[in-house]
Amino acid sequence: MQASLVGDGPSRRTMPTDFSIAVRPNAGSDTLRAERARGERVQSMRGFEDTFTDIVDYIVRITDRIWEFQDVGYIYDTYAPGCMVYDDHGPNIGVERVVTGTINSINAFPDATHIADEVIWAGNDEEGFVTSHRYVGTAHHLGAWRYGPATGRKVNLWGIANCVVSENEIYEEWVLYNNCSRFMQLGIDVRWAAREYGNELLATAADRQVPEIQRLDGGRHPEYYPESTSSHFDVEHFVRKLWHDAYNRRDLSAVDRAYTATVRWNGTSNRSGYGRSFVRGQALSLLATFPDLGMHVDEVYWMGNDVDGYRVSVRWTAIGTHRGYAMYGAPTGRRVHLWGISQLYLSDFRITEEWSCFNEFDVLCQLLADEPPTMIS
Repeated sequence: MQASLVGDGPSRRTMPTDFSIAVRPNAGSDTLRAERARGERVQSMRGFEDTFTDIVDYIVRITDRIWEFQDVGYIYDTYAPGCMVYDDHGPNIGVERVVTGTINSINAFPDATHIADEVIWAGNDEEGFVTSHRYVGTAHHLGAWRYGPATGRKVNLWGIANCVVSENEIYEEWVLYNNCSRFMQLGIDVRWAAREYGNELLATAADRQVPEIQRLDGGRHPEYYPESTSSHFDVEHFVRKLWHDAYNRRDLSAVDRAYTATVRWNGTSNRSGYGRSFVRGQALSLLATFPDLGMHVDEVYWMGNDVDGYRVSVRWTAIGTHRGYAMYGAPTGRRVHLWGISQLYLSDFRITEEWSCFNEFDVLCQLLADEPPTMIS
């Protein structure tokens, strides 16, 4: 499944052309009110449990059942035995890793809520489905975890999980928990936690596998992204060109062409702001921190049309060397692997809102561990 999703495009998924299957506003978790609003099955959902009406209903309700109702064993029914779950620090293989991680998380935050704020999806029974699920929620830190005893503090969090689903089972999941924000709200020193966990990863993990990212071809200047040959608005071309122009070509005027003047932007560690200048500032901070940064868009899918607008999921990977001061203090000279998920909202062919999360805590682990991780590309 992974091989069919990674590359330079074009995406081979069937994209929904409207928002008739989408998160129902204000329904909350799996309450009686949400069940009454669910209605009849609107997708064939071959191989799925009869109770699910569509792919959005599936992804929201299994999350509720596993996390809020704490039926952790339901993971065995909804994740493939050999599933790959890619989190902050890399891939975890096998359903037992999912079960163990979920139990530990619920033990530390037993009253956590996970309310679906968005599910962008594509696909069908033949191709399988892909979903990009953004959730928001609150929790109290009531149980011990690897970073110490319970603090009793309340945290407000959001995160994104992208899944590949077929016949009631998740085969791949790419999930970002916004961990730095969690530590900050708990009063835990993020740099201390990153060093501790970075050292633990070095002692227990294999060499970090990273994709090859080629920003400069043969030492020449970065190439221009090819112009679209389509006669209509091409969502995938729009996204790939924006990422390439801004991050590989260092052309930040691309922000002015792609975003509205009043764009709302939300990012990792609760960074948020309005306007194109704020978006440019976020990109500049990343490029100033990792001056040789190269970025690649791994996956794009979307919902919508030219009239109603588009909701787009973008998963991306980047490699860079810590040679600047902008984000993480004095340069370490270490080469790091970044990856992230972005959700874009487009109206009249420009971005009006963006939610972007990347593996920031893992980046700090790579920078602050006593020895740098070995990378294999």
